[in-house]
Amino acid sequence: MNSYSKYYRFLKVFVFSMLIISCSKDKDEDVADNTVTPPATYEFTRNGQSTVSFGGQTARLKMAAEIYSALKDNSSTKEQIDNMFNNGTGFSDSSLDASGKNIGSKTAASPIASATVKPIFDAMIVDFVDNVIPAWNDDAADGTPGKLTDETRSVYINAKGHEITQLFTKGLMGALVTDQILNNYLTAAKLDSGTNRDDQANLVLEYGTATKMEHYWDEGFGYLYGEEANVARADLGSNPTGNGVLVNKYFKKVNDQAERAGIAQTVYDAFKMGRAAIVAENYTVRDEQAEIIQVNLSKVIGYKAMDYLNGYVSKKDAGNLADAIHALSEGWGFILSLQFTNDGTGNPYFSNSEVNAMLAKIDNFWTVSSADCTSMANDIKTKMGL
Repeated sequence: MNSYSKYYRFLKVFVFSMLIISCSKDKDEDVADNTVTPPATYEFTRNGQSTVSFGGQTARLKMAAEIYSALKDNSSTKEQIDNMFNNGTGFSDSSLDASGKNIGSKTAASPIASATVKPIFDAMIVDFVDNVIPAWNDDAADGTPGKLTDETRSVYINAKGHEITQLFTKGLMGALVTDQILNNYLTAAKLDSGTNRDDQANLVLEYGTATKMEHYWDEGFGYLYGEEANVARADLGSNPTGNGVLVNKYFKKVNDQAERAGIAQTVYDAFKMGRAAIVAENYTVRDEQAEIIQVNLSKVIGYKAMDYLNGYVSKKDAGNLADAIHALSEGWGFILSLQFTNDGTGNPYFSNSEVNAMLAKIDNFWTVSSADCTSMANDIKTKMGL
């Protein structure tokens, strides 16, 4: 081999080696650029200013608490509660009226939600005002609305034994809160809608200091943590306050049970990591965190549906019918909410038709079978892996 050939062969090897090194370097730099390091707490800033906001979610959570109270008050009117629910007006907190928000338009409003659900809530308002309030001081019985009392509590119920305030509020656990978090704001379809990925790359700030994608994620966060006084406190993950009347309250109850402890930290860490992933434009990590949140918040709904079904049986067996009906009313709302769970693949653990079949079995609380309740609780436990 002459010297020219040797030189040419050497040059080819050298150039090829440099290409490999260059490509490897580019690949390493790409990975480094997308490395996700979550903050210690849910705090995100840009140019020294916070990019986190979820005022609309906080307003709706507070609205739910006032509606809950109105559905326990025999001086409430149909117009009053309907305005609170559907128009976002008539609250004792004037800031809620001024917020421009309402709950009704966000109830069962995700792309997967059945159009049959929202009218159920409207009908409950009518039932409470037209049937329960006029019978406030009457003795309740099968087919007769009124008041039922045992040694533990009194409940004001409709002709089927439903305590409307519990059905309504527990139904919002899924139809409002988890539906909006799991099936709307944390879905790739929402987060990546329009030009959101390009806008994230170019830092198009649609919401003050935040991009649209960042804000969508924060809105999902806000439906769970929107009534926390300080979302930046160090122990929020391990110790949610349980404020309000919606999911955060039961999120804490579940987390406080020894065999279920840690679920709150898991969800909080995923919210932080997912938000950090958006900033880093690492959408694989973002979607992994969304799935963690979807599965674990769904478990909260499943746990409480199961607990209240079993609670009905034990309270009834103890001879406390009013307390049993109270528990079943709560269970009814959590069962309704099961159709708004998300198994991490975009599907609920229970479909709308499956939920309707379960609710049909317990339609008349006066004649509910304890065996049916136990069977449903076991089905929920098995299907959701609880």
